[in-house]
Amino acid sequence: MTSNSICQTLIVESNPLIVSLIWHDMLARLKEKRYSKDDIFSIHLAVEEAFINAVKHGNKMDMDKKVEFCYQIDDEKVEISVKDQGTGFNPDRVPDPRCGENLFKPSGRGLFLIRSYMDEVKHNDKGTCLKIVKYKNTSPSTPKNCNTPPK
Repeated sequence: MTSNSICQTLIVESNPLIVSLIWHDMLARLKEKRYSKDDIFSIHLAVEEAFINAVKHGNKMDMDKKVEFCYQIDDEKVEISVKDQGTGFNPDRVPDPRCGENLFKPSGRGLFLIRSYMDEVKHNDKGTCLKIVKYKNTSPSTPKNCNTPPK
């Protein structure tokens, strides 16, 4: 990170509504650093999905458990970590929401979306901490099976 990076660490209760307060602060800082609308969309989607996953799946909506949310924003990238107090999980065992019976499930797309829109996605060994990175002015890659109309 450069010396003019913006850093914030928050430890908050497991309440899904808190994500909007976190995002409000982050949005102002992303605009200050002149991130594009596409980058902001990608980061917003990932922040919401990561935080909701930590609250819902990690901490099981237990308001007594906390979520640690950290971010650093500089002129080149945004680094975010979201840590819950749950028992953890193996992210490699999360089924692909585009396949089979998963296609019609009303949930199970959060991690897929995070992986699709962020440039780097890593979990700790226990599966309780997600670290994601978005580089400035990068767009998500087009899925291999995506049919785009001709121009």
